[in-house]
Amino acid sequence: MFIVAVYGNIFIYHRSGEGTYRLLFMSPDYIVGLTDGEGCFYIGIRFPTGLYKSVRVEPHFYIKLREDDLFLLQEVQKTLKCGAIYFQKEKRINHSACYRYEVNTIKNLNEIIIPFFDKYPLLGRKYKSFLIFKEIVDLVSNNKHKTSEGINKIIKLKETMNK
Repeated sequence: MFIVAVYGNIFIYHRSGEGTYRLLFMSPDYIVGLTDGEGCFYIGIRFPTGLYKSVRVEPHFYIKLREDDLFLLQEVQKTLKCGAIYFQKEKRINHSACYRYEVNTIKNLNEIIIPFFDKYPLLGRKYKSFLIFKEIVDLVSNNKHKTSEGINKIIKLKETMNK
């Protein structure tokens, strides 16, 4: 096992029997930097259609990376112990296929993602979006999105995110 520090980020590697090295630990600072650059806090709002009788508010935390950086998302997932990774085929010209790490359950957002970014704050402008995201997740956790007043507040807050 050996430790590598790159620009203050700690990575711990273990040598496997095949002579290759496997990443065992990704530092929180690296995850924060990755999120500042490639992450997103997103709120989806779905209004009633078909079987659904009420407004659905769906918070998502994403990190999206090129296909050849999949291993980084796998390490984020392993470090945070939650979320899923999805392949996202890119249809736009001059864009490559990518993978998206996503956490969208209220439980994991409340118990893992929000405490993580409270403890290791974002440094860029995404910090403001995180604070709004956190407020919206709290409203949803307390079922405020099921009231007219609550959903209107969430819609107004959402409009201020990711700008």
